[in-house]
Amino acid sequence: MSPIRSLARPMLAATFVLDGVSGLREPGPRVDAVRAAGLTEPEKLVRANAGTMLVSGLCLATGRLPRLSATALAATIVPSTFIRHAFWSESDKQARQSQQLLFFKNLSMLGGLLIAASDTGGRESIPHRAGRLSNKASTKASKQASKIRKQAQEVLPD
Repeated sequence: MSPIRSLARPMLAATFVLDGVSGLREPGPRVDAVRAAGLTEPEKLVRANAGTMLVSGLCLATGRLPRLSATALAATIVPSTFIRHAFWSESDKQARQSQQLLFFKNLSMLGGLLIAASDTGGRESIPHRAGRLSNKASTKASKQASKIRKQAQEVLPD
């Protein structure tokens, strides 16, 4: 793994690990926010979200299944951001600015997670490899067909 990946992954994961631990230890305020959003079984949702953040954050930080863990973290940050940082519903100007800053911080982290989820570590991605192999097979088949056509023209009279 490159030195930049070795440094960047734990940095990106740190917030999620801490948030996951906090959500498991003190789910109360989050449960209230989820309940206010109208979702059913808010405590289970909060604990599941916190557990996913903790486990996926640790996996990303240690480089274990980094693409899967980044995808799981991206899936946790979207609902969390909309529920916990709904700045558009704040009436107080200072609270609105604070929530807006947190909302866009999470949006930035989502961008980092999407990059991490698509990072192949320098290896060729599956879609790129499939396309390359498909083009190679098509070129080979075309050459073979041309070769057979020439042989057929030599054997068969016009």
